[in-house]
Amino acid sequence: MAFTAQDVKTLREMTNVGMMDCKKALQATDGDMDKAVDWLREKGLAKAAKKAGRIAAEGMAYATVCPSCGTGVVVEVNCETDFCAKSDLFTAFVKDIATTIIMNKPADVDALMNCKYVDTDLTVAETIPAKVMSIGENLQIRRFTIFAEGTNVAYVHMGGTHGVLVNLAVEGGIDATEVGKNVAMQIAAMNPKHWDKSLVPQDVIDHEKEVALALIESNPKDAAKPQAVKEKIAAGKVNSYYKDFCLLQQDFVRSDIFKGSVEGYIADAGKKLGGSIKFVDAIHYVKGEGIEKKEEDFAAEVAAQMNMGK
Repeated sequence: MAFTAQDVKTLREMTNVGMMDCKKALQATDGDMDKAVDWLREKGLAKAAKKAGRIAAEGMAYATVCPSCGTGVVVEVNCETDFCAKSDLFTAFVKDIATTIIMNKPADVDALMNCKYVDTDLTVAETIPAKVMSIGENLQIRRFTIFAEGTNVAYVHMGGTHGVLVNLAVEGGIDATEVGKNVAMQIAAMNPKHWDKSLVPQDVIDHEKEVALALIESNPKDAAKPQAVKEKIAAGKVNSYYKDFCLLQQDFVRSDIFKGSVEGYIADAGKKLGGSIKFVDAIHYVKGEGIEKKEEDFAAEVAAQMNMGK
């Protein structure tokens, strides 16, 4: 399998490893990106790579909670340009869509299209063409998630680059809003792959152990150690994976208010408030995640237009 300079650049962005080492990894693995990541990790050059798609689409990831019923929603709506995404008209449209979802609780985007748009007699599908005309760009409601039970806390980061909805089980009549917001901010900042180590698939654990053992064998100092010691070291590497990629096992980023894991912070905060708080679930939308946006080469476009005029 051949590879290009762009593949080398992509691998570097995924692993934070130097260009030459990325090139060597792709050469050694015949251009296979996933195997190249493992090759770098086995050489001790990279941690597990974030394999999320490029964030290239414009729009907004928005989360909110109904103050009267407690239902929470996180929704992503896309448009064509960043200029549009920051406009008051687009922002109002996104918030109206979130309200419409809370009021109707549709099963999916297709069902949402048949719901009455908030404060009108028109459906969402009938409203969108008029919104496209007034806003001036194509609009797409991409996805949404509803949490109707428990205590829900919403967080929107940087005007809509991230939308996070956290669901908590709260006992003792305490207000867990600040705790939920801090957890949501942790999610937006650290982008964990799993909420808890118990949710990590066994094949992922086996893979992490395999990579760890390969790294041990490649180190002359460790290779001569007894197998039982190697297994213990590998287990420690797996625990490091949990700490890096599992929300509840991650170090809480607000060390100014609590030093320890996120799970420890939640339990401690609940106790201090006179009740109990437990993390149940969360949804994290990143604006444009996984959507490829066409890259415009303006210099080439201008040159082409000049050539056409000759």
